[in-house]
Amino acid sequence: MEPQASLELWPVFLGLINLAAAIAAAGHALVTKHDARAAVAWIGVIILLPVFGWAIYLIFGINRIARRAEELRGSGHITGDVDISDHRGLVGQASDGIITERVVEMARLGRRIAKTPYTDGNRIEVLRNGQNAYPAMIAAIDQAASSVALSTYIFNNDEAGRQFLKSLKKAHARGVKIRVLIDGVGSWYSFPSMIKKLRDADIPHARFLHSFLPWQMPYLNLRNHQKILVVDGQIGFTGSMNIAAGNLLRADAKHPIRDIHYAVEGPVVAHLMAAFAHEWHFSTGELLVGELWRPELASKGEVIARGLPAGPDMSRNTIRWTFLGGLSEARQHIRIVTPYFLPDSDLITALSLAAMRGVTVDIVLPQKNNLVYVAWASRALLDELASSGCQIWMTDGPFDHAKMMTVDGVWCSIGSANWDPRSLRLNFEFNLECFCPEFVGTLEAIIDEKIATARQETLTTLRGRPLSVKLRDNAARLLSPYL
Repeated sequence: MEPQASLELWPVFLGLINLAAAIAAAGHALVTKHDARAAVAWIGVIILLPVFGWAIYLIFGINRIARRAEELRGSGHITGDVDISDHRGLVGQASDGIITERVVEMARLGRRIAKTPYTDGNRIEVLRNGQNAYPAMIAAIDQAASSVALSTYIFNNDEAGRQFLKSLKKAHARGVKIRVLIDGVGSWYSFPSMIKKLRDADIPHARFLHSFLPWQMPYLNLRNHQKILVVDGQIGFTGSMNIAAGNLLRADAKHPIRDIHYAVEGPVVAHLMAAFAHEWHFSTGELLVGELWRPELASKGEVIARGLPAGPDMSRNTIRWTFLGGLSEARQHIRIVTPYFLPDSDLITALSLAAMRGVTVDIVLPQKNNLVYVAWASRALLDELASSGCQIWMTDGPFDHAKMMTVDGVWCSIGSANWDPRSLRLNFEFNLECFCPEFVGTLEAIIDEKIATARQETLTTLRGRPLSVKLRDNAARLLSPYL
């Protein structure tokens, strides 16, 4: 064959390769994407971008997370198996006409959603904002005798971060075994990153999916959003608070953040440790087992609780399904506090139906959001909920990053997960599911406090927005699966 003819065939050859790659990518999306909307969206990208579409799908669209040591997060390594139907302590605390059978049904449904057992004898303390949470966490690290496991999305190199680093250094110097896990993206929220300081201090640490090279980072869009601290396997902290100076709510703070964290004692601490160990093993290959990390845990309080980790490696997102379960079982009131509210159609329908059944549904959102485009997209979703009878409250003051859900004054879900596609589809999250009227009452008092100074967003105010604002909000809504 003449050289000139060979050169003329190259475009045909490359075109055939591109076509074959596009067909293979579209077929993969068709088979593996269980959400029809996601499948259609990815196939559209592949077709509409004939040269780059399949490559974009190859990098961003394929979940290659082959999770190892799944048993670390399974029930075989975490304690507890409470029979709530015969739990007199819980029944005795129930008030305001709450039917015992309803509590039993919620727990029965919960066990079908996730096999993680419920544990009895837990104490959970609310820690509001960094000025209360950070000193408690640092004090626990300062008193550590054997081990410290810390997982956080953001660990800023600022005033707050340096306080934690100082305590971690001291603990490391006295022989405490330390493991620090920071999300690969979250580690760069401050510059220079705290990673270098941990490395210089010789503190064992890892970044979760940190590489930007596709062959080293299986799925660029995933985040480890969990916030977990476990000291000596006995004392735990979890919630929604990152390590950042803004949480200290100083008068001179550039970006003040209100938030809530929780101090946890009792058997459910083993669930926190199991979740941490699972992500640590995935990131480093090291197994954290034995009494050093997982000692026997004594009863400390009256809360029935279990830990619910969730992530894209699971066939069923346990936190999303638990939200849906709580909405379906509610009979009196549902209260939701979240900074990012972009529920999918199933959650919107469940919220609307609950309100139509006569359940009081309060949704508390921040008026001031650190991600303005998320606030725009969220506002575009509120008309349907308001028209169904949901009450929507916009809190003033500093950005509120707290996340909690309560049902009928007896059940709650607290932790790192937001009500958005990223938390309920892409992120690795950790929430606590709890039964305890007294503890839930404490949370509802906080929610009452937020609502007392909030502005209600009604159907009238939502429909009264200028056309330009409606167009902006609904355009942002189109991006909600990717925000």
